[in-house]
Amino acid sequence: MNPAALLQDFAALHFLRPWWLCALVLLPVLAWWWRRRQRESSAWHAFVDPHLLPQLLESRGDRRSRVAPWLAALGYLLAVLALAGPSWRRSEQPLWQSQTPLVVALDLSSASLAADLPPSRLAQARAKLATLLRERNGGQIGLVAFAGDAFTVAPLTDDAANVALYLDALQPDVMPRDGQRASEAIEWSARLLKRAGARSGDIVVLTDHADDAAINAASEAVAGGYPVSALGLGTEAGTVYRRVDGSIANARLDSASLRKLAANGNGGYAALSGDDSDLHALGVLEPRTSDEVGGTGSGFTWRDEGFWLLPPLMLLALFAFRRRTGGTLVLVLLCAGFPLHSAHAQGVWRRPDQTEYARIQRGNEAYRKGDFKAAAQQYDDADTATAHYNRGNALAKAGQYQQAIDAYNEALRRQPGMADAIANKRAVEAAMKRKQSQSSQGNQQQKSQGDQDGQSQPQSGQPSQSRNPQPNDQQQQSSKQDVQQQKNQQQQAQDTQAKPQDAKAQQQADQAQRERMQRALEQARKQDGKQPTQEAARARETPEQRERRLANEAWLKRVPDDPGGLLRAKFRLEYERRVSQGRAEE
Repeated sequence: MNPAALLQDFAALHFLRPWWLCALVLLPVLAWWWRRRQRESSAWHAFVDPHLLPQLLESRGDRRSRVAPWLAALGYLLAVLALAGPSWRRSEQPLWQSQTPLVVALDLSSASLAADLPPSRLAQARAKLATLLRERNGGQIGLVAFAGDAFTVAPLTDDAANVALYLDALQPDVMPRDGQRASEAIEWSARLLKRAGARSGDIVVLTDHADDAAINAASEAVAGGYPVSALGLGTEAGTVYRRVDGSIANARLDSASLRKLAANGNGGYAALSGDDSDLHALGVLEPRTSDEVGGTGSGFTWRDEGFWLLPPLMLLALFAFRRRTGGTLVLVLLCAGFPLHSAHAQGVWRRPDQTEYARIQRGNEAYRKGDFKAAAQQYDDADTATAHYNRGNALAKAGQYQQAIDAYNEALRRQPGMADAIANKRAVEAAMKRKQSQSSQGNQQQKSQGDQDGQSQPQSGQPSQSRNPQPNDQQQQSSKQDVQQQKNQQQQAQDTQAKPQDAKAQQQADQAQRERMQRALEQARKQDGKQPTQEAARARETPEQRERRLANEAWLKRVPDDPGGLLRAKFRLEYERRVSQGRAEE
């Protein structure tokens, strides 16, 4: 090893937890206590003069008694140094970066319908928000709508597509009260960030002007760590628009007030443009990195080397045993030199529930691929109600009905009253009965066919058909028609005989399937370990059940999806609650 490198490492030696070194002060105290304890352990010290003790006492254990305190002191020293965390090397380690969240406050007053930004300010604002949600490079984002009051459209989330779902529903009629109180929007946005636990975050207000209350609110928000920027809606010339009460008003862009708002909020200002230059100017497409984390993606951290002191400390601990210390030491050395096989971390470090969960996941994957035998084997390794239930589904798909019923019974034994297991067990029992019924029908058909063949064989006293080597065409055709007519009559008789049994089995299967679907709809279970349930249910559907299911799905698709109505009802309830609490004006 390079001596220069050793000297450099020694020069960099320091302790990550140096306060543990204060424990070394107790070492002299412990030594004094040890010495006193040794003196008091012998009763002769109280009755015999010290100069006579060597002649009266045996000195067989003196050597060990002299070494033991030093070994104990050495072990104490190593333990304290290990706890102090000696370090002399650094290693590169990726650092977690926290991107600042963004809350956008959109003006949904009646002035947003002004047409100075054709086709309207609101249409341009929604298009700009769609671009922001699509082009923003990570970071949480939330959406707030304001008019006479402010409300949360979408809380802070990493899924920008979830916020985009509400854009088309943003209309002035969803707001319970008209107005342009940007101050309420800023205060509500800051509260939203604070509730999410964000120490820093950006607020962008989309409106056409800012009053004194909004400017003061921006100053308070930036004091809490939330800078406020403004994105101007409209033009300097402005245009007229109709308010909710039917009156006519003029709306125009007041850039000066918005610039003042951005200045007091330590943010930026940009007027709404047709390209992305306004978003780039505000810097909202690239989220800022939180100040408490730093701007680098990786760094160096000092390595705790205290674990190197643990092996000698463990060896010293062996001498704490009064007897057979040497034999124990030899046993430890033999175990250290014995070639051990490498153990899989999966079986060593995982808890039993984690191992069973991993097996169920592997079984689900095999089930989706259609390898039902492998899926059943994976489920069999996990001894839980869910695993046995899924094993029953896999065995049923493989056609092993009796084994599937046994698996369902195991699931019910571990979880009595498991609705899905009960329903699937009934369906498999009905399917097994149908299979047995079809098998018995096939045997009866074969037996009937054998009887028919036996009747057509030549008997004594009757002319054999084979004795006519060259029958004419009319005779052959007549013979074929008679045989075919006889077969059709026998088949109809067999169908008539088997129809009651088949219908009864089919009714049982339909009843079991209906009960299972009803329970599934009531419970709405979507656990990850039960993913094969829906696929197995669809595979056992009859044509009538499949047609009924498709009809229900088509009916559900015709149910109107009105996000605007949801927002309108949500905002109305929130507004009434605020009025009742005295936090809003009627």
